[in-house]
Amino acid sequence: MKSKFKNPKKAFKKLIAVFVALILVSCAAGGWLVFSAVLDRESLFSRDRAKAKAANASSAQYSGADTTESTQFGLSAKDVYVTSDDGLKLHGYLAENKNSNGKYAIIFHGYTSEGSHMKRYTKHFYKLGYSVLAPDARAHGTSEGRIRGMGWLERKDAISWANMLVQKDKDCQIVLFGVSMGGATVMMASAEETLPKQVFAVVEDCGYTSVWDEFAFRLKSMTGLPPFPVLSLASLITKYFAGYGFKEASAVNQVKNSKVPILFIHGEEDAFVPFSMLDELYSAANCDKRKLVVPGAKHAKSSSTDPDIYWSTVEEFLNGCMPK
Repeated sequence: MKSKFKNPKKAFKKLIAVFVALILVSCAAGGWLVFSAVLDRESLFSRDRAKAKAANASSAQYSGADTTESTQFGLSAKDVYVTSDDGLKLHGYLAENKNSNGKYAIIFHGYTSEGSHMKRYTKHFYKLGYSVLAPDARAHGTSEGRIRGMGWLERKDAISWANMLVQKDKDCQIVLFGVSMGGATVMMASAEETLPKQVFAVVEDCGYTSVWDEFAFRLKSMTGLPPFPVLSLASLITKYFAGYGFKEASAVNQVKNSKVPILFIHGEEDAFVPFSMLDELYSAANCDKRKLVVPGAKHAKSSSTDPDIYWSTVEEFLNGCMPK
């Protein structure tokens, strides 16, 4: 009987080619899965779709939500809307404080959360004498949008919200505050040339250095895989569908050019956004800056772990930044 393998070298090359093709297909599928599961709100793999009936309960620890309280806004608020640069209708809650004297806090939630989950923070800013605006980020809550920007697309949305307040009161004074993805959002917004001059301070709580760094950390901690090639492919897919790459979406690079004072806050026991990112961000910032480390605090839990030091530091920082 004649052998089917008349040319062993040729057969071996075909086998290698098939093996390489399978690896490439697997990596491409992995990249698409990361994009679909993490960034695409309408994907079958998305957390929103899979856990819609749970009202984002599993994501509360990553978003600043207080699961011991109602997810209602908690103050007398009205629905407000802006249109993003790319045509999305964005929703927010605005609670006017009659004693604010034109002071506003715009507070940004974290990944897969929404404005109504920020009750704990809205209450405190209200007590500090601010009117409070809590938007639903694009592709979150009732805001339009399919793709999440992890802070990068949302940085321009933050400017749109600030401009809405300026149109309402050109003499207003605005602080941008954010937790986790919201922290990245306000840092990324801080260096934009179109940021209204009425924004006098930024407070970020447990934001990440860049989308690439955060995803690479999560990929390794969850699967042990390196960022190449799966994350690289996911970044290319995101670039094609959403217009940004993971390395481009960098809070570190943005704070280097920020002219607005920034308070950096991070819990020392944060295992979701690494605590080490705090020093990298703080060192990169060339603006007036301050940092607060909260011992024993896990991700997005600094304000509940030590509320006294948290809010006294925020108040002192903002009072020191307030235009005279």
